[in-house]
Parts: sequence; structure tokens; C-alpha cells
Amino acid sequence: MRIALIAMSGIRVCDTRLLELGLTLPGFVERSRTIASLPSLGLLTLAGLTPPEHEIDYIESENLVGDGSYPDIPTGYDLVGISTYSAQIWEAYELAERYQKRGVPVVLGGPHVSLLPREAKEHCDSVMIGEGEIHWRRILEDAGKGHLAPFYGNLMDEFDMDDAPMPAFDLLDMDRYNRITIQTSRGCPHSCEFCASSVLISGKYKQKPAEKVLREIDAVCALWERPFIEFADDNTFVHKSYWKELLPEIATRNIRWFTETDISVADDEELLSLIRDAGCAQLLIGLESPVREGLDGVEKRSNWKLKKFREYRDAVDRIQSHGISVNGCFILGLDGHGPDIFDRVFDFVKETGLHEVQITLQTPFPGTALYERLRAEDRLIREGAWETCTLFDLNFKPDRMSEWELVTGLRDLGQRLYSDEFTTWRRRAFRKKLRGARRH
Repeated sequence: MRIALIAMSGIRVCDTRLLELGLTLPGFVERSRTIASLPSLGLLTLAGLTPPEHEIDYIESENLVGDGSYPDIPTGYDLVGISTYSAQIWEAYELAERYQKRGVPVVLGGPHVSLLPREAKEHCDSVMIGEGEIHWRRILEDAGKGHLAPFYGNLMDEFDMDDAPMPAFDLLDMDRYNRITIQTSRGCPHSCEFCASSVLISGKYKQKPAEKVLREIDAVCALWERPFIEFADDNTFVHKSYWKELLPEIATRNIRWFTETDISVADDEELLSLIRDAGCAQLLIGLESPVREGLDGVEKRSNWKLKKFREYRDAVDRIQSHGISVNGCFILGLDGHGPDIFDRVFDFVKETGLHEVQITLQTPFPGTALYERLRAEDRLIREGAWETCTLFDLNFKPDRMSEWELVTGLRDLGQRLYSDEFTTWRRRAFRKKLRGARRH
């Protein structure tokens, strides 16, 4: 069979005013471009599982968009697989229906359709639920026979990371990307109310064998002269002993890399030194709120984030003093946030000298505890408005400020944080702190 694997790529934002501002906000634009240029690791993994008798094309949806209705879709395929997130779901459904009208069977997968498979089935031939590695080869067999099942899998199925295949990195034009993703783990030990990542489709935290991670790094290095890798994990340094063995090996690969983790990484000086020596450029850490009120109840198992709140400032300082820049992430509009939250975020960033900062609106993604709570409290502005799941568009009623205050506060704070002047100051402050740490 000839198969097209299509990734719904690019950044989606409905707020046109924020889009206009984004043209002049360097920090916002840089991170947005980075996210937009990431390839779909899920589809590359399925391609790596595909038997060699099949022909695979990997396609980014941004390359298909004409007038917004996909007028010129590539043809000649026997099967199309589309992976999508919530913000792009209506575009994915439209694209799937266009292929169906041409008689091409379509399989949809990804977090959104895994959580809302019956909605998705209205727009495609088959829905792949949960971790795709479990079901892909059966889908190929059934498609070859012309008898796709309507649904494959369920959220209770668990894929063993020991069996993880090599993603088909060779399908990529490396010149199109500023970083390539590699996954070392799935899941997270924390249970944050808002989280819409792999914790929703992977029931437990699980680690990929270190030798597989190294082979994937080597595969990227063989294709790319100066590789920059993003470890596509929800929380990378949970198993610290695993990383203390793996990081010295990564250090021999001469790569630069980025990943996401939680604030507890600052508790281990040995680990921080190993992270730095292995070429880490930056850690993205979900701080969520610079005030206690916003953190209370965010993590549902043990209120972990609230318990760590007092350590935030010292933790940022320890990490950055090792030469590892921190991208601190804040969610605006958490319960307990009033109109003063915008100044509180700005002051925290200035006081700590965060090298980078990311601000988003609280977003009720489908399948999350947050979505269910806000729906029960009649605080959703519009149910099923998946196009607003961009992290920058509002679809809920804040508890301590108006919707207007939250939206305009995000825009105004973005202008302050990402101004040329403040961005330059933050980066200079980081370099100055680093020079001081080296002298001591």
C-alpha cells in the first residue's frame, strides 16, 4: 500500500489581537516557531513500525493549506493516517472527509480522538485509541484486506516501552526543522488538573530503555550535522538514577538539547552538573503560579505544586547557576488569581532573572479533570469549542476577575515580558549570574 501520514502542524490562535502582537514579541514568536516546527514523533514512530513492503509519505498539514479548505490534497494513496490535537481537530476532520470523498480510507489518531472517539468516527473510517504502537500493524493488515474496524484499542491498553521501535527520522527533510523530538518516557507521577498530555492515554509513568534512547540520538546525528534535540517527555527527570547513568553517554554525542521537567530537578546538584555537561540548553518547568492561591489544588494527588512553592526562587537560581537556562511557565486564570496576577508574574520573572518565560491561559482540554469541573460548575463559555484549546484563547469564566480582565491582562503582560528591552535584560542577567557562579 501507499500510505500518507499527515501531521496537523502549526500554531493555532483564535485571538487576532494576540496574533498581531505576536509579530513584535520576540520571546513569544521564538517559542511559537519552535513548537510549530516540531515533527510528529507519533507518526514517525508508526512509520518505523510499518513493514518495508509499504510506501510511506510523511506530510505536514501546513504544506496542504490553500484557502483553508485543503483544495489541493496529495492523491494516489491507499490509506491516510492523520494525527491531531484539539486545536486543529476541525481542520483534521475536514481533511479526513476530503480523502473519504475520494474513496481513500482514513484513520484518525492522537490525544483528542482517543478521548472522544465517537465524535471522531463521524469524520473518518477508523479511530485509533491510545498508544498507536499497539494497533498499527493490525490496522495495516485490515486496510490491506479492505476491512478496517471502526475503532482500535482503548485507554486501558498499555504499550511496553521495551518494545519501542526506531522512529523513521529518515522521512524528514532535516533542513525544515530547528529541533527533532525523541521520547524517553511517557506519563507523569503528578496528576495536574489541567494536564492534557500523555497522562491521559498512558496509565502509568514508564521509561524507554536507555540503549534505545542512545540509538535514536545516534540516528538523528547521522542525518543532521548539528543536531538539536527536544526530549518529548511530560516530565523527564523523574527517575534520577536512570538519568545519572544515561547523561554521561549523551555527553559523548556532542548535541544540544531541551526538555520539560518539574522543579525537583533543582534538589540534586550532581544531576544538574550532569545535565549541563551533557549539553542541555534549557529546561522548561511548569511553575504555573507565582502566588500560593493559584497552586492550591492544581496537583490532585498530594497538592505537590503547592508544597514546592516556597522553593521556587531558590530552585530557579540553583538551576541557572549551573549554566542551564530555565523557561518558567505560568498559567493565567487559575482559581485564586485576581487582576493583580499579571504584575505578580512580571515581578517574579524580574526577581528571579528567568532566562525565558512562557505565559498561557488556563485551558479546559477535553478529557481533563479541569474540563469536567468547569462544566459541572457551569463555567465553560462554550462546550465543545475545541478550536479554543490553543493555550491562548479563553473558554471559561474566571473566578476572581472578568473574562475581559483576563484576556487583556494576558496581552498586556505579553507586551511587557517579551519587549525587546526586557528580553535583552533577562538574557544579560542570566549571563551575568553565570559569570559570577563560575568565579566562585
